[in-house]
Amino acid sequence: MRIQIINGPNLNLLGVREPEIYGQQSFEDYFGKLTAQYPDIQFSYFQSNIEGELINKMQEVGFDFDGIVLNAGAYTHTSVALQDCIRSLKTPVIEVHISNVATREGFRQQSLIAPACKGIIAGFGLDSYRLAVESFQK
Repeated sequence: MRIQIINGPNLNLLGVREPEIYGQQSFEDYFGKLTAQYPDIQFSYFQSNIEGELINKMQEVGFDFDGIVLNAGAYTHTSVALQDCIRSLKTPVIEVHISNVATREGFRQQSLIAPACKGIIAGFGLDSYRLAVESFQK
């Protein structure tokens, strides 16, 4: 099984950015633990602060990987382009969020990408990524 994890803007600052919301662990540290937990899965990781680069990566892997775990960050709430991209892929996409976006600011409560995704996992901290991985194994 091959799973691509894609993180959007500002997620390169995990562990530093608003630790009361996003925790104190960097994604790189979490990614090491996640890959060790699932040795039979080939993981790839990509992060960008640039919307077009996220689209390019999804188009690159979205026809032959088994799953994409996408935390689009703030683009979740603004990007029709990401929604269009997800709709064009054969690989299923799970939308993830570290925080519970339903309890945050109003603008964070709407996802423009959700209608194109297989599902949404939010509010479980970095464990949201593991839960998304588990969903591809069923």
